[in-house]
Amino acid sequence: MNQANVEAKKQIVEEVMEKINRSKAIVLVDYRGLNVQQVTDLRNKYREAGIEYKVYKNSSMRFAFKKAGIEGMDDYLSGPNAIAFSYEDAVTAAKITNDFAKTNDKLEIKAGVMEGHAISADDVKSLANIPPREVLLSMLVSALQGNIKNLAYLLDQIRENKES
Repeated sequence: MNQANVEAKKQIVEEVMEKINRSKAIVLVDYRGLNVQQVTDLRNKYREAGIEYKVYKNSSMRFAFKKAGIEGMDDYLSGPNAIAFSYEDAVTAAKITNDFAKTNDKLEIKAGVMEGHAISADDVKSLANIPPREVLLSMLVSALQGNIKNLAYLLDQIRENKES
C-alpha cells in the first residue's frame, strides 16, 4: 500500500471521528435489500431533519470509534452499514430511522451511540419513542401551571383564614 492511500484512509478515519465527537446521537443501520428509491427517500428524510447519512468502510468506522473512545461497536461493524449522525438532538435520527424501518422491513437498526456510549438496537427504538422536545416542554408547562394554580389557591385560602 502506498503512502498516499494510507494518508487518505487516515483522513477518512479522522473525518468519521470528528463527526462522532460532534454528534448528539448516532444510528448504525444495515441497508441491505433497500432499493435505490428507498435509500433516496431515507436520505431525504434525514437531510430535511439536519441529519447526515453516510456509508463508510467498516474498518474506517471501527478505527474512528476506537479513537473516539467508544467501546462496543465492533460487533455491529460487519456487512453493509450506513451511519446517521444527529448533531442537533439525540432523538430525531432514532425516530426517523425507526419510522422508516416500520414501513421498510429491509432496513435493520443495528446499534447506536448516545452521549459517547454504544447502545443496542432496542435502546435506539426506545429512544425513538420519546415525544418530541416541543411536546415534552408543553407537558412541563402544563404541569407547572397546575401547581402554580394550586399554590395560588392555597395562599388565597390562608389569606382568607387570617382575615376572618
